[in-house]
Amino acid sequence: MNRGRIALDSLITLIAPVVWGSTYIVTTEFLPPDRPLLAAAMRSLPAGLILLAVCRVLPHGVWWWRTLVLGTLNMGVFFYLLFVAAYLLPGGVAALVMSVQPMLVLVLAALVLGNRVRPVHVLTGVMGVVGVGLLVVGPEAALNPWGVLAGLAAAACMATGIVLTKHWGRPEGVGVLAMAGWQLTAAGFLLAPATLVFEGLPDRITGANLAGFAYLGLIGALVAYALWLRGLDRLPAVAVSFLSFGSPLAATVLGWAVLGQALTPVQLTGALIAVAAVAVAQVVAPRSAPAAASGHQRAEDTSPSVPSSP
Repeated sequence: MNRGRIALDSLITLIAPVVWGSTYIVTTEFLPPDRPLLAAAMRSLPAGLILLAVCRVLPHGVWWWRTLVLGTLNMGVFFYLLFVAAYLLPGGVAALVMSVQPMLVLVLAALVLGNRVRPVHVLTGVMGVVGVGLLVVGPEAALNPWGVLAGLAAAACMATGIVLTKHWGRPEGVGVLAMAGWQLTAAGFLLAPATLVFEGLPDRITGANLAGFAYLGLIGALVAYALWLRGLDRLPAVAVSFLSFGSPLAATVLGWAVLGQALTPVQLTGALIAVAAVAVAQVVAPRSAPAAASGHQRAEDTSPSVPSSP
C-alpha cells in the first residue's frame, strides 16, 4: 500500500472523528435537554433517507440482515449511548471513556480478522488513552456512573461495528455512500418508534434545536459516516480505530475556542501524546495487516477482510 495514499486516506478519514468531537458541545448547547433517543433518531434517519434517494440502491440477499446488524452497532445503539454519555458527562470525560475503543478493536480484530497484536499496538493504545486522559480530565471532571457505563457500551458497539464492517466488506458494485445510507436508515427506523414510545416529542422545538439537529444529521452523520466508511474500506481496522482519538482532541479544542475553557500545560502534553499515538498507529498498522483478496477490493489493498459475496 502506497505511503502517500495511506497518509491521504488517513487525513480524509480523520475528518469524521473530528466532526464527531463537536457532538458534545452541540448536544449541550443546541439540543433539547435529556432527549438521547430523539437526538439519535434525528441524526440518523433524515441523513439515511437522503442517501437512499441519491444512491437509489437497496440491500439484497444477505445484506438485509447485515445492514440491520451494522446499522444497529455503528449508528443505532451507538448514537443512543453516545447521547446518553453526552448528556450525563462533560464532553471531555465522555470522550475519555470512549477512548478505550481502539483497544477493543485490537482484541476483536485478532479474534475475527486474524490480525496479529504486536506490542507496538498495545503501546500506542496505552499512549492514546493516557494522552486523552491528560487532555480532558481535570478537577471539575464529573463521573456519573450511568454516563460512564453508556460511554463504555458505546465504545464496545462501535468497535464491534468496525471489525464486522471489515469482516463483511461490501457488495460488489455498491459504493460507500449507499452503504452509509443503508445503515443510517436502518438505525433511524429502529430509533424513531423507540423515541415515540419512550420519550415522546418535546412540547417546543426552537430554531437552535433545528440547527443542532440539521448539523448532526447532515454533517455529523451523512458527511462524517461517508468519510468513515470510505476509510474503513481503504485502511486496516486498527489504523482507522486509532483515528477516533481525534474526537476528544476536537472536543477539547472546541471547549477552549467556543466556551472559553483554558488549556493547561498538562492538557497540551496529553494532546501531543494522543497525536503521537495516532501517527504511530498509521505507520505500523499497514505493515502488519495481512494481505487479502476480497471480491471488491483492489489488488494492492492490504486491508484485512473476507469475500463480501454471500
